[in-house]
Amino acid sequence: MKEQIQSINKKQEQRHKSDFGHLASQLAARGHAVEKTVAALASFQVAIPSWALGAGGTRFGRFGYGGEPSNLEEKIEDVGTVHALTGSAGAISLHIPWDIPGDAQEVKELAASKNIVFDAVNSNTFQDQPGQPVSYKFGSLCNESKAVRELAIEHNKEVVRIGEALGSKSITVWLADGSSFPGQASFRRSLAHTSASLKEIYADMPGDWSMFIEYKPYEPNFYHMVVQDWGTSFLLANECGERAYTLVDLGHHLPNTNIENIVATLMYKGKLGGFHFNDSKFGDDDLTVGCIKPYQLFLIFNELVFGMQNNTADNPPLAWMIDASHNLKDPMEDLMQSLDAILVAYAQALLIDQNELKAAQMEHDVTRCQEILQAAFRTDVRPLVREARRRSGAAISPISAYRQMGIREKLIAKRGENVQATGL
Repeated sequence: MKEQIQSINKKQEQRHKSDFGHLASQLAARGHAVEKTVAALASFQVAIPSWALGAGGTRFGRFGYGGEPSNLEEKIEDVGTVHALTGSAGAISLHIPWDIPGDAQEVKELAASKNIVFDAVNSNTFQDQPGQPVSYKFGSLCNESKAVRELAIEHNKEVVRIGEALGSKSITVWLADGSSFPGQASFRRSLAHTSASLKEIYADMPGDWSMFIEYKPYEPNFYHMVVQDWGTSFLLANECGERAYTLVDLGHHLPNTNIENIVATLMYKGKLGGFHFNDSKFGDDDLTVGCIKPYQLFLIFNELVFGMQNNTADNPPLAWMIDASHNLKDPMEDLMQSLDAILVAYAQALLIDQNELKAAQMEHDVTRCQEILQAAFRTDVRPLVREARRRSGAAISPISAYRQMGIREKLIAKRGENVQATGL
């Protein structure tokens, strides 16, 4: 594949070098460290979730996509393809029990051959599994039944053990727990049970592991969710210990929530663990990153860049992951579009002169503050992203290369038209 990518790149290099040279000279004249920016982009890696390699669906139905991976090994192959084309997908995040490795060592070796490591493992207590002795219908870690809570706790411990065998160093806990009708559940007892359960899971983790606690304001329960917002996640993380953090999913907020403010607050307290990237119009739509609110994504990255450069609270290196549902698009093309949007927003944020912005803020020059941000946002930084990919040995234009190489057609010929990815 590398040879094919380089062959395709050669046909695009002349125009790319012209575009990059023009932008680089403009940015250098403004005092920007172009080489430093390109290096930062080239090193930026985002995990691909194992459930994102197949066609997604809705509550009303699912329309398959030919050539989907039917086992973990095929999913790793597909992540390897995305990584080879983009240079920025060097990790995979598994969802257990959807993707339990048969032989952990063999799976690790396969991933290593694709230059892929294992990111956070994800537990699943929002579905009952075949043969499960008790049900999660009325909650898992929050359940009034001790037997249900113990089952959910043991599942999370098992997920950690599986992750350990693969070289992962963190677990993400997202809970569907809550209630759909007033009076159905006690808010206080639900929260107390959840806190005690998370503490037990946390105490069982290896000493070099982290826990990421995700939140969501609604769905699948519609009256209340136990971990409904970042404040509740933050509270639970603090109760667990210093290696427990809040995880932000961009779709897990009510409309018009100021997510960048949440990001800044969590980094200020050293409690931001990671991100699930996606985009939305109305709710948790799980759309392609940057397709609806690119300016919001940029503003979030502004806070992230500032936080990483001024890490006084010792916030840990962040875990980045895409969490999207590919209802209509080729899943790998959708992932490549998302990766591109993430790197574009990151590049734009790196162009902000934080010292100049601070000076304008100190002088209460509101107009100047806006001009500084929008000057960076309106800069076409795509040549920087393409150069970072080129230097990494990836495709200058990943989707174009993917189509020219006929990868989807080859997958359909190999795997078949009517296959469905596990976990969907």
